[in-house]
Amino acid sequence: MKDRFFLDTNIFAYSFDSNASAKQERARELIVHGIKTRKAVVSYQVVQEFFNLALRKFSRRMNVAEAEQYLQTVFQPLLAVQSSHTLFSQALRLEEKHRLSWYDALIVAAAVESQCTILYSEDMHDGHRFGELQIKNPFL
Repeated sequence: MKDRFFLDTNIFAYSFDSNASAKQERARELIVHGIKTRKAVVSYQVVQEFFNLALRKFSRRMNVAEAEQYLQTVFQPLLAVQSSHTLFSQALRLEEKHRLSWYDALIVAAAVESQCTILYSEDMHDGHRFGELQIKNPFL
């Protein structure tokens, strides 16, 4: 699918950040659009990182019932990339070739594996390409 896109963890975190209202609105738009069109993708890593933030670091932490509801309604339709030997091998090659952090390499590898053309992230260099995959900062 040429128009699939990957959402990094920071997109989900900003969707709860009322102190950054413009980013919150944009993040929510991306998530809703991704679910409605079935074109957004996340990996197991995004789910793990998000719940680490939501359950431990948000100013108003999620409780377990809220987290389960979010998992069911938001992440379940988006979760397309699981942990695998192939994913780890690809991430290792990306980490070495592009000097990415390990966690960024895993995100890029997951986006490439799921054949996304865009990776929305605030944490990586806007406009950088990994083959067909382009990094876009949705908050610029």
